[in-house]
Formats: sequence, structure tokens, C-alpha cells
Amino acid sequence: MSLKIRLARAGSKKRPYYHIVVADARSPRDGRFLEIIGSWNPMLAKDAERVKVDGERAAHWLGHGAQATDRVLRFLDQAGVSKRDTRNNPTKGLPGKKAQERLAMAKQAEEEAAAKAAEAAAAAAAPAEEAASE
Repeated sequence: MSLKIRLARAGSKKRPYYHIVVADARSPRDGRFLEIIGSWNPMLAKDAERVKVDGERAAHWLGHGAQATDRVLRFLDQAGVSKRDTRNNPTKGLPGKKAQERLAMAKQAEEEAAAKAAEAAAAAAAPAEEAASE
């Protein structure tokens, strides 16, 4: 029997509340489960205690081969029960080709404007130095 540590929804319409349960992978989301090991109330403020997990029972079930879903694994990682590998796709957050071209054009225009400003400042400073030396 494959076990999952997952969320089971409770609460009323538009007021979600979730139980963290250990269940057979084949049972429905809100169906039969073996044990409730915690809860998550997403309606509470982020600084409040939104997640409550019995770390000892979670470690017990993980030791018996239960697989935690990604969301529950985040909670267990925060509780220090298990380690969640971060998903790393460094190229996903980069802008597209056209946006990168626009950024390159804007950077080039800024460099040209800075060079012109430096030349103008140098040209303005040169006659002032000649006048001061005479």
C-alpha cells in the first residue's frame, strides 16, 4: 500500500481549512485516511501560527515509506522534519529575447549619453583651465 502525506480540505465555502493526513494514495482527497498529523489554516495572517504539524508522527510515517506532497513537504521542511530540495531553473526567470534586445539597446543608449555628457564636461572644463592659467 503506497502512502501519501497530503492535505484534506475542510472548512466551508471560501473559508478553506486543511488537515494534514496520512492516506492511501488511491483514496480520494477528502476521503478515507489513516491519521491526522497536523493542520493548515491559510486564512490566518502570515505571522500567525498557520501550520501545526506533529513532527514525531510525520517522521514515523516518512520512515514507513510515506511520500509527502510538495506543499506538505514545504511545511515539514519548515518544521525541520525533512528536507525539501528547491526547484532550480535559473533560465525561467530571465526575460524573453525581445525584452533582452530592448534592454541591450537601452543600455547602449545610456552609455552613449554618458560618453557625450563626459565629453561636454571635458570641453567645458578645458576653456576654464586655459583662462585660469593666463
